[in-house]
Amino acid sequence: MSRHENNVRQDVCGSTSRQNTEAYVQILGTGMDTQETSPSVLLFFNNERFIFNAGEGLQRFCAEHKIKLSQVDHICLTRVCSETAGGLPGLLLSLAGIKNGSPESTEHVDIWGPPNLDLLVNAMKNFVPHATMVKAHIIPRSDNVMVHGNGAALASSLHAEELQAEGKFKAVSISAILLTPTHLDGSHFSSNDTSIVYICNLHDIRGEFDPRKAKACGLKKGRKLGQLQNGISVKSDLLDIEVHPDDVIGPPIPGPIVLIVDCPTEPHAQELLSAQALNAYYSDSQSNSQETTKVVNCIIHLSPATVVSSPVYEKWMRKFGSAQHIMARTTRKHETTPILESSARIATRLHYLCPQLFPAPSLFSVQNDDVAAPNFKGSISKVCGISAENLLKFTLRPPRRLGLDRSSVQNRMTSSVFVKELLSEIPEIADAAKNISTFWHKPKEDEADLFTRQDSEAMTGDPSLAGHAAPRCLDNVQRDDLEIVFLGTGSSIPSKYRNVSSIYFNLFSKGGLLLDCGEGTLAQLKRRYGINGADSAVRNLKCIWISHIHADHHAGLARILALRRDLLKGVPHEPMLVIGPEQVGEFLKDYKKLEDLDMLFLDCRSTTVAKWDDMEADSIFDKDHQMSSEGMNDESRDHSVLTCLSEDSSLLRCSKRMKPSTPVDDIKLLKHFKKVLSEAGLVRFISFPVVHCPGAFGIILESAERMNCGKVVPGWKVVYSGDTRPCSEVIEASLGATILIHEATFEDGLLEEAITRNHSTIKEAIEVGRSAGAYRIILTHFSQRYPKVPALDEVSMQRTCIAFDLMSVNLADLQLLPKVLPYLKLLFRTME
Repeated sequence: MSRHENNVRQDVCGSTSRQNTEAYVQILGTGMDTQETSPSVLLFFNNERFIFNAGEGLQRFCAEHKIKLSQVDHICLTRVCSETAGGLPGLLLSLAGIKNGSPESTEHVDIWGPPNLDLLVNAMKNFVPHATMVKAHIIPRSDNVMVHGNGAALASSLHAEELQAEGKFKAVSISAILLTPTHLDGSHFSSNDTSIVYICNLHDIRGEFDPRKAKACGLKKGRKLGQLQNGISVKSDLLDIEVHPDDVIGPPIPGPIVLIVDCPTEPHAQELLSAQALNAYYSDSQSNSQETTKVVNCIIHLSPATVVSSPVYEKWMRKFGSAQHIMARTTRKHETTPILESSARIATRLHYLCPQLFPAPSLFSVQNDDVAAPNFKGSISKVCGISAENLLKFTLRPPRRLGLDRSSVQNRMTSSVFVKELLSEIPEIADAAKNISTFWHKPKEDEADLFTRQDSEAMTGDPSLAGHAAPRCLDNVQRDDLEIVFLGTGSSIPSKYRNVSSIYFNLFSKGGLLLDCGEGTLAQLKRRYGINGADSAVRNLKCIWISHIHADHHAGLARILALRRDLLKGVPHEPMLVIGPEQVGEFLKDYKKLEDLDMLFLDCRSTTVAKWDDMEADSIFDKDHQMSSEGMNDESRDHSVLTCLSEDSSLLRCSKRMKPSTPVDDIKLLKHFKKVLSEAGLVRFISFPVVHCPGAFGIILESAERMNCGKVVPGWKVVYSGDTRPCSEVIEASLGATILIHEATFEDGLLEEAITRNHSTIKEAIEVGRSAGAYRIILTHFSQRYPKVPALDEVSMQRTCIAFDLMSVNLADLQLLPKVLPYLKLLFRTME
């Protein structure tokens, strides 16, 4: 290439103005905070944004810190699993809304990843309606050649692939190196274990124009100087010479280089060490001269601390000269600011006001040490590296600011700071907290008399609710019976204040249940119980029930199942039973090709009243006709079950849009589930159809009877509506319910929108509970525009409560629940 051509290329790749253009990489979550599951990285250049990994919580993090996702055009995955891509479905749905995506739209999001990326994209098609916006780019492993973006094979021994997309990558080139170890240390890795190292190289900036050199070359001011700056050689005005651009322009400023490295295991690190594609970047390579070595400015390590501290990984790190190493997944021993400050502030305020319903959230780590102190093992500490902090930047442009930038890193926040703010804003909140505490210290007899009287007064003029005193199931109830923890009380997408739908039923020594499992459910469990407590809750789950196919109700499922799989590895256990509509089963079936989730799926239709009756009938049939059925083969048996199922028409009552189906009902699985329920102290677990989308369900949970002072006390009954319009099915299911948990997406003034979207208003949800005679109504699934307490009339307040994230309702506190609501209004009076 001639000097003229080279300078023209430099001008195309960059201009002098780019010296002042902002470019940086930024840590979006460190992955080691109590609340987080996976770190993500943002590469920003002018109007181009690249996201590396999209773990759960990414959207909430960006909403909290006002990081715009609207300009994200590329999502690059280092691996394809729930840890690195758990937030991808929600992110794609949000981007589709932002970009007004439609099947006719030409805009799309480019997703880059290893060969198993297509398995994830295929699984997401079950519930991501804007699939046409997703353009998946599979990065293949090339053994002896590097395949260029246009398909041409280049004779090279480098195992790398340059990412190319039409009209994109104008300011940066990104290459990928695939790591797929095989048969190392006696282990075998499949294609699903492939990880990617990304090499991000910003284009060079042309050097500065030197007027003194131009004068020495005999050039006058005028058009020729502009031509030289545009890379064109010219004839000297005063001398008989040709002047080339590099005669008057300084050497180009090399574009900074960033490596994003993810080695999940030591065999991957061994593969990384032997990757020929990185030879040109090593400062210690004998084959490289000082002129040919490509200087790496920053390496972001997404590898776990156990791998980073290994001798192999240390050896690889030492191959780089002055590169700044940022460890995104090494533990820090200091107190950290909660990653979601807005959510933490609300949680802390709620705890101050009413610790009985809002236990102290696990928002802060326990120790308090030096902020930037790395925590490496052994000799790895000799390598220059720092532990990442949330929002930590490494500035790439302008060149004068190249290096670490902590200006965006949050100041330390503690719960005491939040409380101090609260007392300053609402001084009377201290007295309110004292008043609430007295509710839990009144004599039992006074408390019972008080609520019987209040309930009777509240029912005056309402015959359907007359005499609605505390139900007998609350007689002498113990605190280790049931606690309902609202992990997510928002709708549609995660926000600063409310996460998406998930409810944890804590049955204490008998295990637990999850009703819905939106993105971030695991992080919410960690916020409520801490890391160890969340692990225990996941380990002891009896089942997970999903109400319908919308992503805000199940996108966190894979992450929970993957964690349980890892926690129980090597321990005898049964696979997790996931119960949900048929579409969720299809998603899980496709996703299992990507990652083993150690689970079994049961269609919600198999847990309706009719199907439980079928199971009981089948059991009777087995006892009475065991001899006659011995000769029946499996095919005949399945046909018999199918015939029985096809006669059930109960699913058609709710909505004509629900298609009748006859899936093979696994009687053995249902019988096993009945045993699991019995161990959990439950006698009824019934799904029923609701009016929302095809295949949407609500659920009834009932506990077994118990003895109290020689008398039989009936068990509690809890009904969860899922997403629905008010309908007779929910009312019928909720008759005599101890608790009705009902969605209340919209305020009463938005009835038309509620009807259009098949949701309920607050008033409608309360009316459903009143009509059914439910003892307590807890409202949830609020539109993200409502972080505060909606307006409720005095009668509604006697039996209704507003759910907030991390609110924990113990059955023993149920009588006190409505009394707290007026104080919650006081707490949120200053919120916009």
